Amino acid sequence: MAELAEQTQLPPTEPNLEPNQEEKAATPWKDVWRRFKKNKAAVFGLGLVGFFVFLAIFANWIAPYGFKETILEDKHLPPSAEHWFGTDEFGRDIFSRVVYGARISLWIGLLSVTGSVIVGSTLGIIAGYYGKWVDTIISRIFDILLAFPSILLAIAVVAMLGPSLQNALIAIAIINVPTFGRLVRSKVLTIKEEEYITAAKAIGMKDGRILVHHILPNSLAPIIVQGTLAIATAIIEAAALGFLGMGAQPPTPEWGKMLADSKDFIMQAPWTVFFPGVAIMLTVLGFNLMGDGLRDALDPRMKN
Repeated sequence: MAELAEQTQLPPTEPNLEPNQEEKAATPWKDVWRRFKKNKAAVFGLGLVGFFVFLAIFANWIAPYGFKETILEDKHLPPSAEHWFGTDEFGRDIFSRVVYGARISLWIGLLSVTGSVIVGSTLGIIAGYYGKWVDTIISRIFDILLAFPSILLAIAVVAMLGPSLQNALIAIAIINVPTFGRLVRSKVLTIKEEEYITAAKAIGMKDGRILVHHILPNSLAPIIVQGTLAIATAIIEAAALGFLGMGAQPPTPEWGKMLADSKDFIMQAPWTVFFPGVAIMLTVLGFNLMGDGLRDALDPRMKN
């Protein structure tokens, strides 16, 4: 019987020391990128944003003329091989000004949203985590700011600080703070009830460390999505302030200011309005499509 048992005994299996590369679990961000690439509209939006970022970075080499270069004899020339987008009332090349304007608009969008994210997220985390009277005070501040139409609040801030590109940036950052604050607060209210937060408190972890190592990382997904969409909104708001003469001042080639300067010549030289308007539209469209794609890619419910 012993011999029979030895003959029927199965040979030991060797452990698989080198698992198949395809079976290895992907990192969360690689998984997000994989889902993002499947969204054709989001990829198209990323391409539009990348195109305008390329124009902004290499404007000095792409633009054939300086944005302040004035030739009065060439005013209101239609699009041609020499001036691709035509010229304005001062004979300035519109293509060159649109290219340099990409640098201004993206700079305003990125910096204003960065400021809004930092301030709004900080206030939102504090309000949601500590609650009680702290939450009440911060939430009421958000409610007061949201009670005003965003563009009117921006105009009021610029009116107090004075019309300039920097003050327009500050105004746009201020009006977007409550949006990020309320978004992060609602997320924190859910996260702080999780078991791992309770465990962190039980082992004596300080609040500051909990906020930095647990609360903030788990709140990044909605911040990234809202931040991308907010850049598009900030570009529109900057253009609106520039159109009203409360943003960038001449001769800065800001797209909204270009529209304001050309509105009196819309019938005589429609290209002076058309190309800056299209630039605003395409940039905003790119950020909106990219933001929608990021929202779907970062949503855990979209994994399957």
